[in-house]
Amino acid sequence: MDYDPLSEVIDEPLFIDSSILEELIAFRGAEKLDNLPGINTTAEKARLSNVLNGLLDRLLCDIEAHPSKLWVLTEFQKALVLLEGEDTEGREHFGMEMENIMDILGIDSSDGLLTAYLGGI
Repeated sequence: MDYDPLSEVIDEPLFIDSSILEELIAFRGAEKLDNLPGINTTAEKARLSNVLNGLLDRLLCDIEAHPSKLWVLTEFQKALVLLEGEDTEGREHFGMEMENIMDILGIDSSDGLLTAYLGGI
């Protein structure tokens, strides 16, 4: 991708407190991607969950030091590039999980980042 959608992100500070960190930890421990369509989605769910949990681990480790929307979306982008070989439905469901993370963090919009990588969710 020649175009970097991060160039469109309008940065803003995030308020990170213990309750937000607790929500991220709970989300990290919860089952994800339960609604993947298909007959046997075990391998796909495991692959996508590993990418998502890696993202959550990075957020939990460093978000207090970098409480900004741009930093979070930069971490999102690192995960999104790993999905380029996944099917459309898997990417869409992954995007929905990312939107859940955005809700926890109080981020209203990805400023086009998710659409750029996922084709609109």
